[in-house]
Amino acid sequence: MPLWLYIALLVLLVYVVISVLLYYLQEYLLFKPEKLPREFQFYYENQVVEEYDIETRDGAVINGLHFKTENPRGAVLYLKGNSKSMKGWGKFAVDFTRHNYDVIMVDYRGFGKSTGRRSQKAIKHDLQHIYNEIRERVDEKYIILYGRSMGSGFATKLASMNNPRMLILDAPYYSLKKVAGRFLPFMPLSVILRYPMPTYKWLKYVNCPVHIIHGTNDKLIPFSSSVKLSKINPERTRLHSVIGGGHKNLNTFESYHTMLTEIINYKKPEIDLETTSIGVKHSAKKK
Repeated sequence: MPLWLYIALLVLLVYVVISVLLYYLQEYLLFKPEKLPREFQFYYENQVVEEYDIETRDGAVINGLHFKTENPRGAVLYLKGNSKSMKGWGKFAVDFTRHNYDVIMVDYRGFGKSTGRRSQKAIKHDLQHIYNEIRERVDEKYIILYGRSMGSGFATKLASMNNPRMLILDAPYYSLKKVAGRFLPFMPLSVILRYPMPTYKWLKYVNCPVHIIHGTNDKLIPFSSSVKLSKINPERTRLHSVIGGGHKNLNTFESYHTMLTEIINYKKPEIDLETTSIGVKHSAKKK
């Protein structure tokens, strides 16, 4: 066997082995769950919180938290990122309860106290189940979907299948395949990736207002990802940039909280476009 052919076969074998390993081990790379014992007690200062469990059709148990306010204006379904558990993410509820919105958070399968075999399809079904539960108690026109990082794809999918008041995406990805491609440019991701999460495809079918918030210094999911997403459904989408913001620290910027306040309390103004410059034409010379 010629040396070049031997080397080519060896390289091909290594490539196949790595591809197989990535297929079976990708959950360990994508998800960083924190498991909590059943007896763990959630506590957040100055917040009224109720813990709940929802059993799914396949026997999984999805654990969640309901942050309550008096006379709520509506409800926010907050879909968190891919790490830890609600124990740490619950602190962000105050950004919505201070505006008098109830907040519902959940731990995905395998996170916190939630159980069940994880898959993209299973998580989507779980979240639709939870959305249905919320919809039984709150009119959809008062429901806000908020997706953070990993949760942005799931939030977009939910919005595409329902009619919430608005969709807010925090540091969203164009697709997980695009994110993975930045780190594994030569791997057959279309074949091996079990969580492609094509946010860009789902965003086409969203009929509510879409607000995208992204830090300009995000090293994990670049700001350009949100720029591309904002062009998919431009009539309904507004892009908000947090200058200097990274991937995990937007809540430390005053501008983020200013934006969030404006978004939540936003009412689209009525504009008579005929009185604006949009249709004005000026000739170069006076006739």
